[in-house]
Amino acid sequence: METARRALTAREYKQLWAHVRKVDNFWCTLKEVEPGAVGRLSEAALKNRWEVIFLTQRPSSAGDTAQRQSQAWLVKNGFSMPSVYVVNGSRGLIAASLGLDAVVDDRPENCLDVVADSQAKSILVWRDSPRTAPPGASRLRVETVFSFGEALDQLLALSAAKRSVTAGLVGRMRQKLGL
Repeated sequence: METARRALTAREYKQLWAHVRKVDNFWCTLKEVEPGAVGRLSEAALKNRWEVIFLTQRPSSAGDTAQRQSQAWLVKNGFSMPSVYVVNGSRGLIAASLGLDAVVDDRPENCLDVVADSQAKSILVWRDSPRTAPPGASRLRVETVFSFGEALDQLLALSAAKRSVTAGLVGRMRQKLGL
């Protein structure tokens, strides 16, 4: 049976973030939503030679900066040497300026920023019921998946497609040049 969840009120959010700001190294205390996902991403990145940057929007808490806490958390969960950027603005503008191929996010508004402001593939990880997924996301070029595992499958497919285009182009150039 699904438990009904309600959105927090503005006052509740304010109280929540006020509490988080007081907790020493709060961002290091969280568990993975999908156990093993960080390690799987790390393995795929190494195998496929991906350059990965973690974009996160986190208020500061007591202790280290949000960036350093996020890096420590990623290392603890299996991603060595992570690049982390704490974002306060549009993910799309960042994706465009860095020439990112894809952005994976769990917030629809961030995915919309990506499609509005960049050429990157936008993948929304929607962990609630498929019935509650944002309507029309696919019309807006947002790929909706229901787990990080599915998002990783999308990234692997994108990587394979890029390799095949590159191999095809290089192959045609070699053939034309008689190499």
